[in-house]
Amino acid sequence: MPVESKQNQPKNWARLSKIIRQLIQSKQGPTAIRYAITLVILVILFNVFNVINSYVGRDFISSIEQKNVNAFYLNAILYAIVFIISSVIGSINRYAEERLGILWREQLTWRFTENYLTERTFHQIIGTPGIENPDQRITDDVKAFTTTTISFALLFIGGVFSAISFSGVLWSINPILFLVAVGYAIAGTFSTIFLGKSLIRINYDQLDMEASYRADLLHIRQHAESIAVTHREARMSVRLKSRLRKLVNNFRKLISVNLRLSMFTNSYNYFIQIIPMLIIAPSYMRGEIEFGVITQAAIAFTTLLNAFSLIVTQFQSISAFSAVVKRLHSLDSAMLHSETESKQKREANYKADEICFENFSLYSNDRSKLLVDNLDFSIRRKERWLITSLDETVKLSLFRSIAAISNHSEGKIKKPSFDEVLFLPEQSYLPPGRLRNVIVPAYLNLEVSDAEILSELKNMGLESLVRRFGGLRALKEWDEELSLAEKYKIAIIRILFVKPKFLILDRPGSSLGKFEISKLLKLFYKLGVTTVVIAKDEETVLEYDYHLNISHFGKWTLTPPQLPNRIQ
Repeated sequence: MPVESKQNQPKNWARLSKIIRQLIQSKQGPTAIRYAITLVILVILFNVFNVINSYVGRDFISSIEQKNVNAFYLNAILYAIVFIISSVIGSINRYAEERLGILWREQLTWRFTENYLTERTFHQIIGTPGIENPDQRITDDVKAFTTTTISFALLFIGGVFSAISFSGVLWSINPILFLVAVGYAIAGTFSTIFLGKSLIRINYDQLDMEASYRADLLHIRQHAESIAVTHREARMSVRLKSRLRKLVNNFRKLISVNLRLSMFTNSYNYFIQIIPMLIIAPSYMRGEIEFGVITQAAIAFTTLLNAFSLIVTQFQSISAFSAVVKRLHSLDSAMLHSETESKQKREANYKADEICFENFSLYSNDRSKLLVDNLDFSIRRKERWLITSLDETVKLSLFRSIAAISNHSEGKIKKPSFDEVLFLPEQSYLPPGRLRNVIVPAYLNLEVSDAEILSELKNMGLESLVRRFGGLRALKEWDEELSLAEKYKIAIIRILFVKPKFLILDRPGSSLGKFEISKLLKLFYKLGVTTVVIAKDEETVLEYDYHLNISHFGKWTLTPPQLPNRIQ
């Protein structure tokens, strides 16, 4: 990908301004504005005292040269007062900056997190080019973005006021020195951009490579047992070695660019110390000015040049910051696109009280094999459906398609909204947390008592589970603590509390016996929940209203044939 060009810079400003507007419009906006105004006032005060400090310093040095004891002690006291006030202003400034930073980080992190979880965006953007490691972007990149933006903003505001304040001071001392400062800063800025322009791209790649390496290490920790049992250490070693090599090679490029940039910026900064002396010292030698004016000129020149040279002094930070802005914008755009697309698709495929297949065909991932050919029927309320196939791929793919997490299909599946259709995969997933919170949905928390939960656990034969872990408020990683059957039964209890219109079960025979499945079907039927069971093995069709069997080449049969106006 090419280096950021001049045409891309306005895009970065647009991205930055958009995120700032979102902060102002959020509920944290009024507080953020108050902190921002406070910071601007503090920056102005700090610059005012810097100017005062330059005059006090001038008189202090001149009193030493003139051996004026009274003036020396008076200016020493003034010096101390200015230092104390400046220190207090600096400390309050740091506090306000950090408070604004954490406020903004909280707002931005939650906005990204909320968008990440809305409309199953976290699943939709998997594998999207340029959106690698979204978790790292939401945590590390947001932190870097908020703190760096505030820091740069304060540097810029401080630079503007420093330039205004010390331009007058420097011009009053020597106009030529002022013009030299401006010309030196302009030349340094263009030279820095030319020498370091490739840093933006390199920093962008480095952030992704670091995150990818960390993600692979996390993968090993999450799958430690499986990797150990299957002896996959060598394969993971090759993968990690390859990622580390790319990471190191890119970092070497970064070091090389930083080397030539540092050589220039160090030389640039060293010459700042001598240039004012070369121009102003002859005036002192001719007796035209006091010695303290040389010190004041040096301070004014350095301060003014630093204000004009923000790009020179901060270019490495700016390049890393540009990469962060671009990464966050890419993630934000991808999530927004995914969310909009999912909403449009859901609204277009909405159908109340039915799951309707319209000329629906399903293919393998590489589209080389037809799995299901032209399904065309409806699953209505209070019906019980059994779906069978000798091909496990067909079963899993059909389950994923009904759940709208597969894109290898043609035609449509229309169904009610998300909260009216629940899915129970073959291996159910339980999030970490308290046992009660895992069983009871958040919106039903106040409506379901502990006694009701214990009663359902007893009905499922899980009463010992509560004793085993120390109560309903036990905090565990349940996906690791429980057996496959226990997790499946807890997921079923949660469904009993939710009472959806439709329930799709993927191969429940992997966790439950036929008697338990039969018992659940009767229970859900009494509750008015439509059940669709994708069978693990051969199942009796006697307990179902319809049996859909999918055979070779996607051919299917429906028993009994569905009538258009079937009486419920």
